[in-house]
Amino acid sequence: MAGHARYTALLDACVLFPPAVADALMSLHVAGLFAARWTERVETEWIDAVSRSGAASREQLAQRRDAMRRAVPDWEVPELAYRSLMAGITLPDPDDIHVLAAAIAGHADCIVTMNLRDFPAAILTPLGLEVLHPDDFIINQLDLDSCSALAAFKSMRARRRNPPSTPEEFIEVLERNQLVATAARLREACELI
Repeated sequence: MAGHARYTALLDACVLFPPAVADALMSLHVAGLFAARWTERVETEWIDAVSRSGAASREQLAQRRDAMRRAVPDWEVPELAYRSLMAGITLPDPDDIHVLAAAIAGHADCIVTMNLRDFPAAILTPLGLEVLHPDDFIINQLDLDSCSALAAFKSMRARRRNPPSTPEEFIEVLERNQLVATAARLREACELI
């Protein structure tokens, strides 16, 4: 599998589970700020988690999955590409081994996850990978290209039509979804989103 010219992030299931976090990451990808990757297994994990929570029907989740796939046509790191790497990896949570293997096979620069402890720097650094909380990852995108990132958030807010939200309401949703630093940064540029 060829690498990507842009900075590439392997997205863990826990950042695709909350719609606001997933939408923020997809929006920044569509804006061209980074290349997003994930696996079918990651997809199954977040869909099963949302389904168990009762927050959405399977049909709604399939629609959301398909929209994400359309937004990121080259999203998939195929199991065949990462399966053989799994045997040589040890992590605190064995269920995360496939995530690290997929990051390696997908030529990722980082893993975006809320479970930072599950991906120790001592294991990732020698592999040329870092692990980032989505809040830190988004702040990095804002620091690198604030105009494009703010435009992505403006478009994301514009899609919220049922009901529409003011910039402050939109920011509060992000804050409630553990994007605290992102929310603080967007408050500084509230008139631009």
